[in-house]
Amino acid sequence: MSKPKTLSIIAFSSDFGKIHYALATAAAAVATNMNVTIMFTMGAIRAVTVDSSGVPGWGVFTNAKTKTEGFGQDEINQSKGIAGFEELFTACSSMGVKFLICEMGLKAEGIQAEELRKDVHFEPGGLVTFLNSADAEGNIVFI
Repeated sequence: MSKPKTLSIIAFSSDFGKIHYALATAAAAVATNMNVTIMFTMGAIRAVTVDSSGVPGWGVFTNAKTKTEGFGQDEINQSKGIAGFEELFTACSSMGVKFLICEMGLKAEGIQAEELRKDVHFEPGGLVTFLNSADAEGNIVFI
């Protein structure tokens, strides 16, 4: 059995650990020559927002297991040699991971497109866009 050519991830959760792992999974997959798409929707969209001061939205997420706020958990992870959130995000972006932003999720969460990070290209869309970008021989993961 050959390896799938694509990995399509639906990032739904607002749990720091889950979104961090979604990015780690995407980075590993694209590093092994898979085409990767992550669709951020609902609470996960906050992971790719910044406030008016440029502070990333993922920092206020909480790790469900440790109850630690995102910035603190990121420091803990990095002190253990685990890639930081920004490092993973930058790696995914530079290696060609495609980022989709769910239009329904933006509306449901009351987030404006202007609140999204400016350093990354996001394609707007929804489930139809996401499913059309997924390969019939690929894998879809819901996080």
